[in-house]
Amino acid sequence: MSLKKKIILGFLISSTIIAVLVIYAYISIIEIRKEIRYLELSDTLRSKTLQLRRHEKNYLLYSDTREIEYVHTYLRELKALLKQGRASYKTETLLALENRIGEYEQEFKRIALIAGNFQKEFDTLKPLFPAHSDFFHLIESSFLEAPLVNAGILKKVFLLDGADPAVRNLQELSTAIGLLRKNGEEILTLSKALDKSAREKVEKYITFLEKSALLLFPLFLVVGLGASFAVSHSIAKRLKILTDAIEKTGKGNFLSLSVPAKEDELGVLMKTFNKMESDLVAREEELRKKNEELLQSRKLASIGTLASGVAHELNNPLNNIYLAAQILSRKVTQGKYPSIIEETVGDIFSQTLRMRRIVRDLLEFSKEKAPEFTMVNIAGVIGDVLNRMAASGEMGNVRYHIKAFEDIELQADRNMISQVLINLFSNAVDAMGGSGELSVEVQGAGSAVRIRISDTGRGILPEDIPRIFDPFYTTKEKGTGLGLAIVYSIIEKHNGKIDVESTPGRGTTFTITLKAA
Repeated sequence: MSLKKKIILGFLISSTIIAVLVIYAYISIIEIRKEIRYLELSDTLRSKTLQLRRHEKNYLLYSDTREIEYVHTYLRELKALLKQGRASYKTETLLALENRIGEYEQEFKRIALIAGNFQKEFDTLKPLFPAHSDFFHLIESSFLEAPLVNAGILKKVFLLDGADPAVRNLQELSTAIGLLRKNGEEILTLSKALDKSAREKVEKYITFLEKSALLLFPLFLVVGLGASFAVSHSIAKRLKILTDAIEKTGKGNFLSLSVPAKEDELGVLMKTFNKMESDLVAREEELRKKNEELLQSRKLASIGTLASGVAHELNNPLNNIYLAAQILSRKVTQGKYPSIIEETVGDIFSQTLRMRRIVRDLLEFSKEKAPEFTMVNIAGVIGDVLNRMAASGEMGNVRYHIKAFEDIELQADRNMISQVLINLFSNAVDAMGGSGELSVEVQGAGSAVRIRISDTGRGILPEDIPRIFDPFYTTKEKGTGLGLAIVYSIIEKHNGKIDVESTPGRGTTFTITLKAA
């Protein structure tokens, strides 16, 4: 709702509330009169319900047939009152009470009928059991009060079975009396609830009239002034929040404001501000990533230039050293020289090989050759690389499996992508110590292809992750620190990106994202 509408609404409420309260007070007086009559009805119902229960108990306790007529009299009176009440007051409680009284009447008639049947059956039993005449009066005077106890006496003393009509009558009588008493309690509860409800309503209306008389004029002032204060306070509060947020945004601290559910002009402004904040955060994050990528590219370019010069300068003398080391190695293996000389020459030869590999990596890293894009089936390239590495023994005892659709293709340089996979697979084998599980999953999602390479190795420490793509940074004893730098450079040349997730002690996952064909 707009602020203008809020102000108008505040004045309308304050000017109309008196009229509403006066009208409601008049209606309340009418309702009080109606509820007083309802209270008289409920009080009469409760009184007659208590009388009904008293005669019911007298009948069941003393087996006095005169009480039956009293019960029916009160039932007729209650039904007449309820019929009269339903004409004026249509409440669920009255309807429920009427239903319960109807059920009660049916149950009481059924009890009277069963009691009469039992008396007839028992009268036919008396001549058959003259030896048990002492029990006749006891059973006749208490069969309504304790039917199951008397049924037990008939079975044990008179030796009657459960199928005998007299025993069955007593059992049915016990069930019917239980239902009758339950119905009677519910009737009494409903009548009391009806009486309580009527009294509460009368008290409620009277209390409301008393309070409205005391609060009528002050309420007019409170509502008018309160509405004005609430609107002005809400505006000032949110303007202060918005001002503070703008100041913090200017200092680079981007915040998201809580927008009220019911938007007004300020709410729309705050919502627009939040959108601006989210756009600024997204742009800031994008700039940060671009700066990191630019910094990494410049770093790689400068180091690549240096590496190219150093590698070319070292390559020729290193080739001479390598040839000399080969010749010396062949000579000393003929057994004419001491073992110390053989070990020294062997060490020179192995270290020369290591230096040649470093120079080869430097030359590979410093290459400025652009990719030769062709249509590449990525699943086929992955399979070829893994098969070659397994055949050459580079995979050791590592188990590997590939999950990829055979028809996923992309535009890429096959040799460069193979080099990326070789470097990542070799690092995974080293991280697992030559034994573990390597999984490769290829997913095609719209215009992108994602290659996930996961191992079960030792993982990468969180503090090392930001530097793993830096040239010459390595945690291996004999590593050059150029493998992942070459991977990063190749992926960048393909306009893709590479991400890493790692948990120390559980493994590492590299995710390469390239454009699909």
